[in-house]
Amino acid sequence: MALREYTNSGSCGTVVIEASSVENYCRKQIEMAGKRIKVTRRMLFTWLMLAGFILLLCPQGLTSRLQLVFAGVFHLPLRLGRGISLSVNARHPAGDRFERKEAQYQNYIANLEAELEQERLKAEKLSGLRSRRALEGAYLVYADVITASVDGLSGELIINRGQRDGLGAGQFVLGDNSIIGTIFEVDAGTARIRLITDPASRVEVKIAGIYRIMRGVGRNSAKIQMLSREHKVKVGDDVFARKKPGLLDIPMITGRITRCRVDEEHPLLWDITVEPACAMEMLNNVAVIIMNPQR
Repeated sequence: MALREYTNSGSCGTVVIEASSVENYCRKQIEMAGKRIKVTRRMLFTWLMLAGFILLLCPQGLTSRLQLVFAGVFHLPLRLGRGISLSVNARHPAGDRFERKEAQYQNYIANLEAELEQERLKAEKLSGLRSRRALEGAYLVYADVITASVDGLSGELIINRGQRDGLGAGQFVLGDNSIIGTIFEVDAGTARIRLITDPASRVEVKIAGIYRIMRGVGRNSAKIQMLSREHKVKVGDDVFARKKPGLLDIPMITGRITRCRVDEEHPLLWDITVEPACAMEMLNNVAVIIMNPQR
């Protein structure tokens, strides 16, 4: 690079400044400025921890609303990621599809049997009167699963349907012809489903002709307690969600007994473990039951 001389004839004599020296000085200043604004890993970790504490102290309603908004905005990449995860985790896709179809048919048959039983009871009370078929007055809203939390301590789904589709809190949700949970929070375009396995879930069910409360315990299972050992139950028995006026007009299968043993604390009672009637971790779409919709 050519050198240029700038002469200053002051009292201190002649000063010669090289352009290359000026360039090197400027470069060093820029590098020092970059170092001064560099974000270290410790600083980034501190910021993230601070943001986490702020979210932790926020009201649950606000954080839930933020989660629904996030799911609504990024539902396409979230759904794509869930689809990739399901495809990677499927070791035997052909066998899994067969087992899932078999479970759907079994649930369908169980629901038909429950419907026939209810019709028989109605016929005994109202002989000769014709009644509606199950879900005849219902409207099913089909929705895609955006995110899912199934195998952990909690059990929730977020779907891409909301208030503008007629969804509301308390409505039952179907998966593979079985009741998998109820809606407990809804936004304009998204909704959260509390699965029957979630520890906050309480569903009234019918088992051995008796009505009891089934509560979720996490880890993809639920418990039925306070059932006397006088009632004959066994592993493999179907568990039905009890009909609920305005929400469900007939008992529908929700799970099956996977363990039945004597309650250690109350030997006269059963300790019953129930698992969902469908593989909820494999669900890509569900159907929300809206009874007597406003046309």
